[in-house]
Amino acid sequence: MENVHLADEEEDLYSGYNDYNATFDAEELDNDEGFQQAVRTSHGRRPPMTGKFPGTAIGGRPIGTSFGARIPMTSSMGRPMTGAVQDGTARPMTAVRAAGYTSSLTRGSTFDPLGQSVGPAPPLESKNDDTPEEKIKILEKKVNDLIEESCLAHSQGALQLALEKAKEAGRKERALVREREQCGAADHINIDLTYSVLFNLANQYENNDMYPEALNTYQVIVKNKMFNNAGRLKVNMANIYLKQKNYPKAIKFYRMALDQISNYHKEMRIKILQNIGVVFVRMGQYSDAVTSFEHIMGESPNTRTGFNLILCYYATGDRERMKKAFQKLIAVPLGVDEEYKYISVNDDTRANMVIEAIKNDKLHQMERERKSLAEKFIMTAAKLIAPAIETSFAAGFDWCVDMVKSSQYVELANDLEINKAITYLRQKDFNQAVETLKTFEKKDSRVKSAAATNLSFLYFLEKDYDQADRYADLAMNADRYNPAALINKGNTVFVKQDYEKAAEFYKEALRNDSACTEALYNLGLTYKKLNRLEEALDCFLKLHAILRNSAQAMYQLANLYELLEDPQQAIEWLMQLISVTPTDPQVLAKLGELYDAEGDKSQAFQYYFESFRHFPSNIDVIEWLGAYYIETQFCEKAIQYFERATLIQPTQVKWQLMVASCYRRSGNYQKALGTYKDIHRKFPENIECLRFLVRLCTDMGLKEVQDYATKLKKVEKMKEIREQRVKSGREGSARGRRSEVREGSAGSAAPSTTVPTPPKKLDLTDSGHSSRGTSAKGERLSVKLRSLPGSNEPYESNSQGELDASYVDPLGPQTERPKTAAKKRAEDDDFADEELGDDLLPE
Repeated sequence: MENVHLADEEEDLYSGYNDYNATFDAEELDNDEGFQQAVRTSHGRRPPMTGKFPGTAIGGRPIGTSFGARIPMTSSMGRPMTGAVQDGTARPMTAVRAAGYTSSLTRGSTFDPLGQSVGPAPPLESKNDDTPEEKIKILEKKVNDLIEESCLAHSQGALQLALEKAKEAGRKERALVREREQCGAADHINIDLTYSVLFNLANQYENNDMYPEALNTYQVIVKNKMFNNAGRLKVNMANIYLKQKNYPKAIKFYRMALDQISNYHKEMRIKILQNIGVVFVRMGQYSDAVTSFEHIMGESPNTRTGFNLILCYYATGDRERMKKAFQKLIAVPLGVDEEYKYISVNDDTRANMVIEAIKNDKLHQMERERKSLAEKFIMTAAKLIAPAIETSFAAGFDWCVDMVKSSQYVELANDLEINKAITYLRQKDFNQAVETLKTFEKKDSRVKSAAATNLSFLYFLEKDYDQADRYADLAMNADRYNPAALINKGNTVFVKQDYEKAAEFYKEALRNDSACTEALYNLGLTYKKLNRLEEALDCFLKLHAILRNSAQAMYQLANLYELLEDPQQAIEWLMQLISVTPTDPQVLAKLGELYDAEGDKSQAFQYYFESFRHFPSNIDVIEWLGAYYIETQFCEKAIQYFERATLIQPTQVKWQLMVASCYRRSGNYQKALGTYKDIHRKFPENIECLRFLVRLCTDMGLKEVQDYATKLKKVEKMKEIREQRVKSGREGSARGRRSEVREGSAGSAAPSTTVPTPPKKLDLTDSGHSSRGTSAKGERLSVKLRSLPGSNEPYESNSQGELDASYVDPLGPQTERPKTAAKKRAEDDDFADEELGDDLLPE
């Protein structure tokens, strides 16, 4: 208690803490009159002290410190100097020495507190790269740079370069580890850098389809306990096994990866479960796949998993569960904003600018893609399960439509109805398809236009052009900006040969949709019909720019250049065409024809031979090849071609005569004689065959020469009589017509008593007199015209969103192939020069 000090009540325990010496108050210097007076005097602006003033280092006056007594020096205001003794107590110094002053100050030196008079600083010492620490730092930087270069090369598609960089990074990293071990710093190995190198190397192996190497690298990472969360990479290993179709191992590694991922990472677990379900589907184990998909639909439902679940139930034939899965699918929330969000509703300029900016940004594009994918899944699922969930297809489809109408996809109900009609088309129930589409005539404009477009398309395929025209008009009235409706209207006008009007409809369709390839193709055909070849060429060049691999566009370009008398360009386009369709026999035959016209027989033979190899029943190709071998003095090889022509057209005597002629030209007279005898048995009135029989029998000294000579004279006489009869009949008919004209001009009212000439009897016995007979020519042309569709028929158009593209009419113009038949020249007046495929031909 003796050391305890009790304070009095009046004593202030905190007194003195706020006291301070005003001498050290720098804030009040502006108000200190003495200090301001000193500043204004010459004493306040005195020059630096020199040796003549007392108290300097030159004067030999020691500088006092706080450890020893010194003479107190005061300023002009009487303030104590720093470190001076005041009231017998030494105040500690605030610095070792005063700023700007040194103890070595000599006479004549200037005030230089920054030391600028000394000169530039010495250069920095260069780093020594030979030290182990610097080597390690340089190696680490090289490894990181190589990893970055590898990733950059992969992003640019240079997969091989990316792999090489990844391998080099691995070599540098191993060198780095050895360097650390030599320096005794093995404990400071950069584990993250090693992980990055191995992971990048495994990725590049996988990208280059080097799956065993990638699996080995991943295995090195997974087995190393020093790498945190390396177990997740088993997902990558499972993906590789899936690519290798090693499904059991893929499922094993997916499940191992699933065990390594906590429940906190819910999205990752859902994706792995989805992969497991897909692998089970590929293995055909639908019940196991259903387990995975049902778990996902319970935890985090999505449209893809819902669609897969429907497929599994369809595969197992579970009708009730198919219905429940479809209901789950249409109940999946999309998380997509409504479209009205992007429609401006007021005159706010700033808001409208924002709407225009976000109307087609990447987020809105992603939303549209997600919605489109969901609609595709729903439509496909409805078409799949409709025949299976009810007793009939129509009842099942009606159930799906009812479910969709009560969901968030209300606008899909009409599309489902249209797909119902398309399914009827696939089942070849055209009446039901038409009836279903006719129910949309009282719907809103968009649906009405789509249904009318499809109806017009159907009637056009059935060649009911009046109905097609009617529904095309209905579709146009419902939606004038529907390009498919305009194309159908143009097609109905095209078949009526009103090409100018058809071109206007095609142009309007192109104005509404510049990427409408059907309109562009049909416009080119229309210009071709109008003989505006340059404009047609421009249309097909634009079409080729859009559809690079369109065989029809390439053929039309080749045909136009041929019409423009530019065979080299025609050959060039046909060469591009055979790069797309290398086995088209008619394109190859057309190339052979063009090369033959250019005088290049070897190239012509090559393409004709390829055409024959792919289609050995083309009479024109067979005839050209046979004539080529005869011209090149290889008659034995020509025989096989003419024998094939005989098999194709056994009633045409000229092919058999060519076979006998080849035997005769090659010196095999016995075989030629036997062939002529066979021809004579089949065609006993063929004069050419009898002439060759008489000649051969005479040359060979056979006794049958007299018989054949007698038959020849008899047949020639019969031919003369027949020709005279025909000639007299023609003259009589001509006289009868002249007499009728004279009687009519004289105004006679008496009926004509001219006896009608009996119909001319067709002479079939002399059909083989000429090797290029008229009747054979006409028959061959007519057969080809009937067998091939016209190359200039327009595309039928249907709305791409409403009519399923997989339905193709096998006889429709959409299945046309380029026509490459050569120009045929008849030797009489019955057939004019024409090119196959230039006109729409009647069936």
